[in-house]
Amino acid sequence: MTAKRTTLADVARRAGTSTAVVSYVLNGGPRPVSDGLRVRVVAALDELNYRPHRVARALRRAQRWNHLGLLVPDVRLPLFGNLVGHIELAARARDHLTLIGNTGYDPEREVEFASAFVDSGIEGLIVVGGANGAATGELCERARIPIVWVHNNRDRVDAPVVGADHVDAGVLATRHLVQRHSCRDIAFVGGFDPADVEHGDRETVAQRYAGYRSVVAAGTHIRTDLTPAGAYRAVRDHLAAQPRPDGVVVGTYGQAAATLRAITDAGHRIPQDISVVGYDADTSNTYALLRLTAVQQPIDVIARTALSRVLEADTSDTSTPAIDSHLQIGETCGCPPGEQL
Repeated sequence: MTAKRTTLADVARRAGTSTAVVSYVLNGGPRPVSDGLRVRVVAALDELNYRPHRVARALRRAQRWNHLGLLVPDVRLPLFGNLVGHIELAARARDHLTLIGNTGYDPEREVEFASAFVDSGIEGLIVVGGANGAATGELCERARIPIVWVHNNRDRVDAPVVGADHVDAGVLATRHLVQRHSCRDIAFVGGFDPADVEHGDRETVAQRYAGYRSVVAAGTHIRTDLTPAGAYRAVRDHLAAQPRPDGVVVGTYGQAAATLRAITDAGHRIPQDISVVGYDADTSNTYALLRLTAVQQPIDVIARTALSRVLEADTSDTSTPAIDSHLQIGETCGCPPGEQL
């Protein structure tokens, strides 16, 4: 049986005063309370272990802040961490505090967070890398809460997505290896079938792979589960059993370090033997042994667009143009460091 919640009336009875006086003590006014009476009220609060009901208090209080929900797959990854930082700062400038949930691309966890955020009274929800689009979208529609999808959206293909053109990003990475470095045998690292990837950014990887295949006539697909360990095993086993490719496109940043390690552990040099291009590198990390050449998404543009749409409730426009990515040169492809293309 759930214990009865202590109320203001309980505290008032214990302190021998009115609920209004207890409220004045809790809220610092609006009327003054004598020191002796304040001591009795505070003692009663402590004895009864009173905790204010936050939702009720929020409803009574004149608020400066509204609340915005933000769901991301994993805030530890540079792409999603940067998005969170940009959205949180921009939302705060518009008097919105951001509630953040890490979904791990888990459909059940996504709906659990979304439901909790809706119950807490959010003004809108931004979902980055949606894993349960139909259920999350339906939940927000019932609650009349605007929702904006960012980066990608599983099983909600009719909804507009704010983000980069991932097919074009696949073309950009692969074409750089072909045209700039004359690579002829380019492998793609990453999985996107449900059999390979249970929880992961498989829609984005599939789109990048489509861009890759539009450039190479007959590519080599090294399938992984999109984890670092899975990428290392798959690349290691491929290099042990097959001829060495002269170029590699790594479908996600989370697999990049493992892929580079597998190549060097196999005795190959980067970029002299194998040129590597990835995606969404951590540009703040300039101390890695090799800085990754990567296709980068314009995080500030994506964040600003998503926030404007959700706060202005402009979620019905299905004509959202894809946002262009750019190639940032590192040390893994063979271009001179710092070269701008």
